Amino acid sequence: MDFAGLAGLWDRVTAVQPDPPHWLVWGTFAAALAAVAVRPVWRVLRTVVTIAHEGGHGLTALLTRRRLSGIRLHSDTSGLTVSSGKPTGPGMVLTAAAGYPAPSLLGLGGAALVAAGRTTALLWIGIALLAAMLLTLRNLFGVLAVLVTGGTFLAVSWYGSAEWQGAFAHLGVWFLLLAGVRPLLELWSSRRHGRTPGSDADQLARLTGVPGALWVVLFLLLALACLGLGAAWLLPR
Repeated sequence: MDFAGLAGLWDRVTAVQPDPPHWLVWGTFAAALAAVAVRPVWRVLRTVVTIAHEGGHGLTALLTRRRLSGIRLHSDTSGLTVSSGKPTGPGMVLTAAAGYPAPSLLGLGGAALVAAGRTTALLWIGIALLAAMLLTLRNLFGVLAVLVTGGTFLAVSWYGSAEWQGAFAHLGVWFLLLAGVRPLLELWSSRRHGRTPGSDADQLARLTGVPGALWVVLFLLLALACLGLGAAWLLPR
């Protein structure tokens, strides 16, 4: 690709898209809510949340100068991020705490870009993050899951019209904002029945002495705050 082609691509990525019609914003919200609420659909799309969750662990491990050994994504929508370094201290605490807030924070960042009309930029940022995560994966299912997700982003950003890009971006942002809440409700229920002794909240309880239930509440409040702020940016006034 020559300089003119690169300049054209840059202009396309950084272009500001017009505000979408109100029906599209409400329609994508309803579709995302259904995706989170309907169990068969949630079972499939929860892998996207796992990608964001484990990506949050991995990125924070790197930012806190821990050594990231790899990430695994499993077909049951669970995941595992392995890093090495000091087993206690701020770096380990931040790494353990980064998973559950990651989908909501990504959704909030996406809402800010969409509200500013930077839909194409959002799609390409997503492609870059998924490409970076691809380098850290250590199992076949994880590679396939990220390739399918990244390929969808790339196809929409390259071939989709501005209207299709806007619809896809709104749907994805709404999904992340809403999907950031459901795993925490599931975690709360599982902890009540003693089914998740190795959850992030329990790991944080051992690292900090703060009860795991309080960590779940803090994560849930953050997810709800992101959902409320993101909705304020996205919904028509």
